[in-house]
Amino acid sequence: MEPPPECRQETPALTEAAAKFLNFIGPEDLERCLFAEMLEVVAAGDQPRDQAGGRWWVSARWAPYKRTGEPVRSCLLVRAASRRRQDGVPCSSTLKAYVTTQLETLEQEEQERLELRAHPVEKRTHMVSHQHGMTVTKTLREGEAETQCWSFSYGRDELQGLMPEGASLLLLRVLACRWAVPPGLVFPAIDTEGHLCTSSYHALGTQQQAVGSAEAEVLVIERAVHASAGTSTVWHSSFLPSGYGQGSIWGHPQPCQPGGDPGEGGVTTSSPPCRRLARQMQVGSPVMVLLQDESVLGETGGVEPRPPFPKQPLDWEEDVQLYSWFLDRKEELQASHTAYIRQHPELWALLADFLQALFLHQPHDPISFAAQFFTPFAHQQPPETRFASARAASPLPGPPPRRPPANRE
Repeated sequence: MEPPPECRQETPALTEAAAKFLNFIGPEDLERCLFAEMLEVVAAGDQPRDQAGGRWWVSARWAPYKRTGEPVRSCLLVRAASRRRQDGVPCSSTLKAYVTTQLETLEQEEQERLELRAHPVEKRTHMVSHQHGMTVTKTLREGEAETQCWSFSYGRDELQGLMPEGASLLLLRVLACRWAVPPGLVFPAIDTEGHLCTSSYHALGTQQQAVGSAEAEVLVIERAVHASAGTSTVWHSSFLPSGYGQGSIWGHPQPCQPGGDPGEGGVTTSSPPCRRLARQMQVGSPVMVLLQDESVLGETGGVEPRPPFPKQPLDWEEDVQLYSWFLDRKEELQASHTAYIRQHPELWALLADFLQALFLHQPHDPISFAAQFFTPFAHQQPPETRFASARAASPLPGPPPRRPPANRE
């Protein structure tokens, strides 16, 4: 359905300061944003820190973006994911966004899962830009109930300088690398309901923050999303100075190579300085993400040999990155299988006939029965061995070799 009329009465405008800042972002600024990092999800406030145990990771790298009927474009791929427990219930979230060097969002998908055994909840928000503007699609699935879907469309004039979640993560890294936030940074954004709103950024100054058992000076940047309903959601992001955890992935120094993935083409010591995230929290939220590995405070950007670690058992369902890849691959396979079935509707009739014959005859050897059932279809194909295993040597002992008849002469 279309957005309510009241959402279109006032189009959020890009401020002059924000437009000027976007124009000044250059390739060298973006290169300093190409790295990955992982933080711990902990309880905020006075609650025990391990109550909401989990992990949150975010990465940015160059990647090709392909759209049907259009040439391949080189852009920035921003990915983030978290996995934790909320009141004892496993929950997860993922973000995947393709962003241009001008911080224009080409496509973005957000997903949230609340894994209740009897009533799982899944929310998705998909944004895709096109020649007329952008379409936002929201879906909600609760348990076995029918999936609900809402769709919103906006014109290009309304989206100038739009700053969704993926582009916002890059913008925060650029601001942190400059260690300053210009006044008056206000961008159009899209709230959790899919409506246009505004987002603002400003610096709260520097302060001392605990990193493990140590302390470090951090720059705190506030991001506020002002929804159309009059409410605001505020995040505080704290960044370490340049040189801490420089170009690191999971706490290990690894610089980003220009135009490629982190660490492509070998590891060098000339990576551009980056600002690593030390803490991020939503004001009023019971959880936050926190850097607890104080060893990064001793990193100066040089590449040091990794210390040996004992081999740990791998639980891929608890590993945020592996679980995110698993979900992406699962969705790709489901979409591929569904498309194939739609292209071949005769599969349903074929399988229905076979199962009906199988249940009617109830043979003792269903495999031989299946071979006989599908034999009439084989005349359309050239005679060949159907399975590669049929050409392999049989593990069972064969018949004894035949001896030539004795010469009776």
